[in-house]
Amino acid sequence: MDREFLIDLFAGFGPVTIRRMFSGFGISADGINFALALRSGLYLRADEASFGKFEAAGSKPFSYETRARTMTVRSYWQVPAHLFDDTDDFAMWAREAFAAAQRAALSKRTRTKRGASRSRPTAGEAKLGATKKAAKKAKPAKTRKAAKSVGKAAATGRKTRSAAASRTR
Repeated sequence: MDREFLIDLFAGFGPVTIRRMFSGFGISADGINFALALRSGLYLRADEASFGKFEAAGSKPFSYETRARTMTVRSYWQVPAHLFDDTDDFAMWAREAFAAAQRAALSKRTRTKRGASRSRPTAGEAKLGATKKAAKKAKPAKTRKAAKSVGKAAATGRKTRSAAASRTR
């Protein structure tokens, strides 16, 4: 499949961006990739809502061979042959594929936001980190052992025996 053929095929869908990808092209709209045109055929994005429609049309999911086994990617399904003759019907399938890609992008974005919010330190962790920084800025101790005990004491907020003993002298 060449670029001109793909432009004509997706004309009923609307404006698309066609970029080189792997051994073919990635087709996207509004920055969301929803179709792949590879040597093995044209594939549209699918999800739980559209798997049945592709299966009913006799389509198969995208798959490729590795040295050890065949990998199947269920998120892209081969375009049924009858759609190449009917551009209106193809545009409807392409819109459904774009909707599936939008749902996947939205799901991915919300998962990323949730994961990012968990990685921030809690108020207690931030306070502990500030205490450790303050301990590093304190006057250096004379011995290693004393330095460790002062650092631990500052981190926990308690006085150690050696720190208390040095203050009483």
